[in-house]
Amino acid sequence: MITFPVQKILFDLDGTLVDTAADLHAATNHTLSSVGREPISLDQVRNLTGYGAIRLIELGLDATGGRAGLDMTSLRHEFLQYYSQNICDHSSVFEGGFDMLNTLKEAGFQMAICTNKPEAMAVKLLDEIGISPYFNAVTGGDSFDFKKPDGRHLHKTSAMLEGAGNSIMIGDSSPDVNGARSAGFPVIAVDFGYPDRPINEMEPDAIISSLGDLPSLLTLTPSS
Repeated sequence: MITFPVQKILFDLDGTLVDTAADLHAATNHTLSSVGREPISLDQVRNLTGYGAIRLIELGLDATGGRAGLDMTSLRHEFLQYYSQNICDHSSVFEGGFDMLNTLKEAGFQMAICTNKPEAMAVKLLDEIGISPYFNAVTGGDSFDFKKPDGRHLHKTSAMLEGAGNSIMIGDSSPDVNGARSAGFPVIAVDFGYPDRPINEMEPDAIISSLGDLPSLLTLTPSS
């Protein structure tokens, strides 16, 4: 069995650690309703949750009559305001997540969130769902002038963690896999998230079907 010698673990959030699709779907439909549009289905938004509010809004508008004459900045504000107020109505940590985080924390790994979700939203979700204490850093899609799949997002996040040991990315979709490739980090993908295309086609270094499988693939190698 292949194992990865690392000190730092960067986690994507939506679709990797937390099942957030239902709350993002609700925010999308609220935004559509605000301009008189019909709702769309959960299946229509599930695989685009890693691309941010604008992409979800665009998808919803395209499916219900188009974007002509609409102010996307205003709609994004509507989406984020609703989502912030209802961020954890239906979201939950994926099965095995709490045990996995406990195991890795106790083993001494440094852990961070590296998501394209706005940083404040990510922090709020982590707080409300009860997993903030596990992470030594949180960065979002608005933390820098770049975001995944730009490898600099991963490097900047890794640099916020103590030590100079190797880093690995854990994710569920192409921004995670491509971001890790750009950064020169290995990447493990989950097969239960919200991939924008089949996860095996992205050729991550390993694929897991449960968060509980992750600790056995990692070996702690702190920097000297």
